Amino acid sequence: MILRKPTSRFILLAFTLLLLFGFFAIVNSSETNPVENGDEDLEGLEELLALDEEEENEQQDGDNLRTSEAKVLSKAQRIVLELSNDNSERVIEQNEYVLLLGYAPWCARSAELMPQFAEAANSLKELGSPILMAKLDADRYPKPASALQIKGFPTLLLFVNGTSQAYTGGFTAEEIVIWVQKKTGVPVINTNSLNEAKEFLKKHHMFVVGRFEKFEGPAYEEFWKAASDDNEFQFVAVSDIEAAKILFPDIKPTNNFLGLVKDEEERYTTYEGTFERENILHFLEHNKFPLVTKLTEMNSIRVYSSPVKRQVLIFADDDELQNLLDPLQNVAKKFKSKVMFISIDIANENLAKPFLSLFGLEDSDRTVVAAFDNGMSSKFLLESDLSPSNIEEFARGLYDGTLSPYFRSQSIPNNDGASIEVVVGRTFDELVLKNPKNVFLEVHTPWCITCETTTKNVEKLAKHFKDFDNIVFARIDASANEHPKLQVDDYPTLLFYPAADKSNPIKLSSKGSLKDLAKNVSKLLKSEEQASSKDEL
Repeated sequence: MILRKPTSRFILLAFTLLLLFGFFAIVNSSETNPVENGDEDLEGLEELLALDEEEENEQQDGDNLRTSEAKVLSKAQRIVLELSNDNSERVIEQNEYVLLLGYAPWCARSAELMPQFAEAANSLKELGSPILMAKLDADRYPKPASALQIKGFPTLLLFVNGTSQAYTGGFTAEEIVIWVQKKTGVPVINTNSLNEAKEFLKKHHMFVVGRFEKFEGPAYEEFWKAASDDNEFQFVAVSDIEAAKILFPDIKPTNNFLGLVKDEEERYTTYEGTFERENILHFLEHNKFPLVTKLTEMNSIRVYSSPVKRQVLIFADDDELQNLLDPLQNVAKKFKSKVMFISIDIANENLAKPFLSLFGLEDSDRTVVAAFDNGMSSKFLLESDLSPSNIEEFARGLYDGTLSPYFRSQSIPNNDGASIEVVVGRTFDELVLKNPKNVFLEVHTPWCITCETTTKNVEKLAKHFKDFDNIVFARIDASANEHPKLQVDDYPTLLFYPAADKSNPIKLSSKGSLKDLAKNVSKLLKSEEQASSKDEL
């Protein structure tokens, strides 16, 4: 008789049964006696089960909300036509208006703009706009991207009968909608009744309202010209005073009124100037931003190009920014259109680090308040407590021009016994400019490729002249230290400050040999000795 080997199925079944028996044994051995533990354990278990159920319900509600939002976004994205090698040229040529988004899947700014673009497409379709919204993966389809002049990511272009023009609006869904409507329709919406005003208010959160007795005349024409030139706000004209109050509750009961409405705490701003195109546009440029503008990748270009050149920047994490928002807005109201207040998430390296590095604070995780006067290329740092009153005083000093500019400086080092003294921003005056001796200064940076060789030569030079009591050798790290009298943009730089004239340092070549450098220093020292002897006579 031949015995068959157990089949793999049989082995699997036996193994499974062994596992089950082991499991039941563990469960039986670990069961607790309800009589011994009492009712308290049962009550605690019921509470825990109830808590689990509550958390599951909350998670389910959150999942349902995210699913709903995803469906809306998915629907909006389907409205946007995806272009490729096959259809790009045809779509552009056969449609009167096409707004094209050129993007790359790996581009972070493209990813940020995508949902806003899709939401704008959905809104424009509901408004009955004639525009076709399209997108092109320029990384995947480089040939049509090149033909359509897409050179960076993201790129927005408006095609009118096949001819392109650059997009010049904002990057939120509402701003895209406003820009498109103004470019494909009329720049001013005339509203004549309460119902029309109410319907307009449902669709627009930011707009410019003008009240006129009639939709004609010089004031209305200037209003229309400003609307045609502006790219960020929807303009609406109204004649009926009651309809006007729907749009601007505190409107003055006079003709030729203009007001700006924004979606923020200070919602209504009244224009006090004359009805001239340039003046209206100037008013909008200086009042278009919120009291406190949150800097993002998408609005950074608009913020940097703001005509308000004095800017206070608050760097903090999102929670701290939220806590500071109300007091900051109260301060910002007092400097409206004069000083711009900008909040920046300190954890966002792309946005925060370039600014903070200018103050030597790129690794900071605490709240920082700084300021820039872009008209003067000056920077300032609030070094006192970050109270609302101190921030207000800081902003007032920025506006009045009474703040002292900030210059980076490392902590003051100990130079006792050093053959080469280390100079920092705070000691530059004392060790260089006010030093009665001649000063040989090496200016270097950590990232300078040739600085290391120059540093070694300077160290040898300092040893060579160690017995000379009329010269001091020093060095300064320009990446971490600044001074208004030290303007150097090439590293390494070697400067000789004559004892008799510290305001005119002599630049020495760092590219020659050590011998040549020593000769030059000797000549300068002799020249200084001779000048000193003549002065004594």
